[in-house]
Amino acid sequence: MADPTSLTSVRVDVWVWSVRLFASRSAASAACKGGHVHVNGKRAKPSQPVRVGDAVTATTPGGERVVVVTRLLSKRVGASVAVTCYEDRSPAPPPREERLAMPRRERGSGRPTKRERRQLDQFRGR
Repeated sequence: MADPTSLTSVRVDVWVWSVRLFASRSAASAACKGGHVHVNGKRAKPSQPVRVGDAVTATTPGGERVVVVTRLLSKRVGASVAVTCYEDRSPAPPPREERLAMPRRERGSGRPTKRERRQLDQFRGR
């Protein structure tokens, strides 16, 4: 394996796993394949190289994360070291009142109709 300081680029799926944005390498790869990882605003395949200074946007189970690469890693490291490898520019989570204001369907009301699903998607901003 090459010296970590001599790396010029690393696969994006390896990097997002190494800095602990995803719990497993397979989850990171699946997120890339599913279009949940973007590098510099463009959808990233798992093998796309990432370099220092690139902006990586990942939709993780914990919410959307926007990070700028400050150091490359090819192996998973501890959380305290991982934090030093990127600059976090993630948007602040919505206030608690906004999260609670989300409309809920009554249990047992069945599957939403196409019209209701479109209204939900529009409300959620999708």
